[in-house]
Amino acid sequence: MLTLLVVDDERSICEMLEVALRGRGHQVEIATSEAEGRHKLEGRLFDVIICDINLRGVRGDVSGIELLASAREISPDVLFVLMTGNEQLGETIIRALNLGADRYIVKSDKLVEELEQVVRRTEDYLRVRRERDVLRREVRRLSVDNFIGQSTAMRAIFEMVAAVADTPSTILITGESGTGKELVARAIHMHSGRADESFVSINCGAFPETLLESELFGYLKGAFTGAEQNKVGLFQAANGGTLFLDELIEMPKSVQAKLLRVIQDGVVRRVGSSTTSSVVNVRFISASNRDPEQAVKDGALREDLYYRLRVVPIHVPSLRERREDVTLLASHFLQYYWRRHRGADAAAPRFSDTAVAALCSRPWQGNVRELQNAIEHAVVMLEPGQEIQPDDIPLGGEPGTVVQADDAASFITKDVVGQSYHVARDRVIASFERRYLTWLVNRAGGNMSKAARLAGVDRTTLYRLMERHGLQRETITVMPQ
Repeated sequence: MLTLLVVDDERSICEMLEVALRGRGHQVEIATSEAEGRHKLEGRLFDVIICDINLRGVRGDVSGIELLASAREISPDVLFVLMTGNEQLGETIIRALNLGADRYIVKSDKLVEELEQVVRRTEDYLRVRRERDVLRREVRRLSVDNFIGQSTAMRAIFEMVAAVADTPSTILITGESGTGKELVARAIHMHSGRADESFVSINCGAFPETLLESELFGYLKGAFTGAEQNKVGLFQAANGGTLFLDELIEMPKSVQAKLLRVIQDGVVRRVGSSTTSSVVNVRFISASNRDPEQAVKDGALREDLYYRLRVVPIHVPSLRERREDVTLLASHFLQYYWRRHRGADAAAPRFSDTAVAALCSRPWQGNVRELQNAIEHAVVMLEPGQEIQPDDIPLGGEPGTVVQADDAASFITKDVVGQSYHVARDRVIASFERRYLTWLVNRAGGNMSKAARLAGVDRTTLYRLMERHGLQRETITVMPQ
């Protein structure tokens, strides 16, 4: 059901259209002058205004274009249909369309039929628009409201997101794995003028070099073995929107050079094409869990690309650096997963004071993602209304343990003594990854699919990590289980 306003200085036409449109179940108001129409427009919201192009007013004859101007100021989204009894008013009609009229109809014996078609199409359009708006609000809620924090560090990020969202600047987000870098990127996109367009995400470390290039740029049929049809790349898929390049530093140098050209001139050439395929308008947001400046020094990241992508740098702190957010996040995940797994009718469990203390004491090396997984695991085992104890949460190790000075000292080996923080951190991480991968393959008995499942990554990522550290399944001694 639509709400319609019919404006015509001939009352008989108003009443005829009122009867016909009410017969279709719509609410209809009528006005016989521009002033009366404007008064009604100021008093309520209408979906459609149907207005004669010539109206009598207090100042004599006036144009329906005057009501159109008022409508666009008072209610910009209203559909405005002009009626005319004179097909020769070409210049006036063109002027009306340029000023924002949606269409015009010539008065004839088919006037009612034509208006019914307009109204029917408007119903379809408004239904789709309302469904889109509902979906957009839901996406905004999931993408932005789940970006949670009350700490000083997170409030600073919220302010940064608000400040940069509507700018065209490229953004580089850094932070440990599991801190929520993609949530920051989505929040920026959803608060920008590109929110109605696509947010396209790709993990640059999850593809080998040739496959990453074809994913980004697309390819033509026959460009390589297996290219059986043309494929649109992610640059084109993100046209008008945002492309999120996760794990940027893992991108091969050859692809980095091609990415730089796209950023500079916006021209995308598909794999297998000898001519430019298209020009794209994409906002680039990148992320990495490694130090990009060190990656530039090490030669893993092109310096010119780095400065192109870090016009606005944003660092997302680890959960250890914002412990005041742990309780807030845990409560959010508890409510979210309880509704998801148990429904809204079952009484949600609640954290005991000792459970809260245990949560806040953990180092959360896996950051928000680790906390999220721990709470979801607990929800599966909990009973409605249960008071959650520390033992109900898989905290990993003894509840309440924290990193002590002696534990930190165990990381200080010969190769990090005297090094800068970033160099030392990268070397400690590399050492951890080698030990972890060796343990993981042993735990899985040499079965790489099982190892990937245990690690919570895909096999491609697992193989890439092993290749980075010069490890092969055959060179790892698998201990008896």
